[in-house]
Amino acid sequence: MARMVKCVLLGVEAEGLDYAPYPGELGQRIYENVSKEAWQRWLKHQTMLLNEYRLTPIEPKARKFLVQEMEKFFFGGGSDKPAEFKPEGE
Repeated sequence: MARMVKCVLLGVEAEGLDYAPYPGELGQRIYENVSKEAWQRWLKHQTMLLNEYRLTPIEPKARKFLVQEMEKFFFGGGSDKPAEFKPEGE
């Protein structure tokens, strides 16, 4: 039986993650409060941030930025897209 969580992003009971996707306290909060579907949404958003800002995830400054955005995405009212971002097809 799947582990269910009350997802902070979706606002409904949904299937939870199988393990903490990030180390430390933030990873534990995500594990306890974020569904698999919401995590997939974050991964897409994170990819967009990496591409639009041309970030290199190995750089400490880029990782710090992504962690801040991840926390905002789930627990701080959302992570904004860059002002100049245009989705494909527009």
